[in-house]
Amino acid sequence: MRDTQVFDCTLLTLAKNHTEKGNITAVTNERDVPFAVERVYYLYDVPGGEARGGHAHRNLQQLVVAASGSFDLIIDDGCVKRTFHLSRPYVGVYLPAGIWREIDNFSSGSICLVLASLPYDESDYIRDYNEFVQWKL
Repeated sequence: MRDTQVFDCTLLTLAKNHTEKGNITAVTNERDVPFAVERVYYLYDVPGGEARGGHAHRNLQQLVVAASGSFDLIIDDGCVKRTFHLSRPYVGVYLPAGIWREIDNFSSGSICLVLASLPYDESDYIRDYNEFVQWKL
């Protein structure tokens, strides 16, 4: 996973089923996302000007979706940075392991939905950018 690059991250468009009564998007393990979802969490009520993330994972894969509102997802492989502006609840970014991520520019009322391939494990996190860059070497 150390050789993962930002270009391995993929913008995924999930199926949007539209009816007059509203839309629904379903996610099926290993079909709509390239992993089995083991954990789901979401970020909300992020104060203006605050950023989230600021870490990488050694093994965890994720799908990040703007369930409501919008935000920017900045990804970094230690050499190249790439920014995705997420604003549609049926579009997400697949993050393989070994990618640094930051999330900022949250709109008011935004919700960042994250589907994760593993349960929470603090030892999987790399929270220092310089340590991340060294780990990638």
